Amino acid sequence: MPDRVAIVGTGAAACGVADVLDDTTHEVTLFDKARGVSGRAATRRKHGCRYDHGANYAKPGDDDRFTEVLESFGDDGMHDIEEPIWVHDVDGHVQEGRDSDEHKWTYEAGITQFAKRVLDATDATVTLETRIEEFDREHGDDHSWSLVDVDGTRYDGFDAVVLTPPAPQTTELLAATDWTDDRLERVRDAAAAVDYRTIRTIVLHYDFHEEYPWYALLDPEQEHPVGWLAREECKPGHVPDSESLLIAQMSPDWSVAHYDDDTESAASDAAELVADLLDDDRYRNPDWVDSQGWRYALPENAADDADVRAAEDAGLYCAGDWVVGEGRVHRAFENGRRVGQRLVE
Repeated sequence: MPDRVAIVGTGAAACGVADVLDDTTHEVTLFDKARGVSGRAATRRKHGCRYDHGANYAKPGDDDRFTEVLESFGDDGMHDIEEPIWVHDVDGHVQEGRDSDEHKWTYEAGITQFAKRVLDATDATVTLETRIEEFDREHGDDHSWSLVDVDGTRYDGFDAVVLTPPAPQTTELLAATDWTDDRLERVRDAAAAVDYRTIRTIVLHYDFHEEYPWYALLDPEQEHPVGWLAREECKPGHVPDSESLLIAQMSPDWSVAHYDDDTESAASDAAELVADLLDDDRYRNPDWVDSQGWRYALPENAADDADVRAAEDAGLYCAGDWVVGEGRVHRAFENGRRVGQRLVE
């Protein structure tokens, strides 16, 4: 049974692994290139506002443990967004959509709180601002794994490695792995076969507040340039009274075409589209904007399960929403827990 486990990434899948291993004798270390934990379930602060610019909220999963973990922190800062999600089409027609009773959990301090609270509740060591560039199994003891970051620092002696970045980044890590074994190629090919949807998030702030009967508008077909439009003011503690903050997650086609545009240019174009969608010219002129490009936002398909798991008996594991093919916080967490359980077994 592995004793020392290295997890690359600190998103929901990594949290699932760490949650399971916390009740065992495993010594867990997480590595992340970012300055904070949480992956795409990320939160920013700007001009007195707090906003979730990747995953917007969490919903119930099939595994009761996800809900148990959410509720284990009590109701401290956790809220259920009451307003429903409506839909719109390529022509901008808006109508009632998703079930208004569906849970949409978030935190007053932002959705990044989920990963922070899960990892804080474990004994895992979190090493931030450390970009793992390669790893190997043939340095020193050939029964253990070593990781190397971009500065050349080695981290030796791990019995198992769990890779949780998006599939394309996991593929790059596997390609840089110094390990002569046919199973490595199977895992790498499985990750490489997962396609991703690129999304650019545009954040638009306004010094006025307008009431709507919906929390967000969704284009299920992703044919309208605005694929998702959410009102961050529906989340307690995120936006000051009398102000409005819109999170526009643009369609894949628009996002790819405008991925490298500077923020002001991309936001100006997006604001025009939002104003047309809401039929209100006031939205053409936000008083400040922000943006974030998610090149690997959502997986389009699942990896082959047998190939992903081909090297687990050698201590090489993969976890994430791309393994199951659904870009949801709870799916990634649940998959991470299943990986953690296999590590224990």
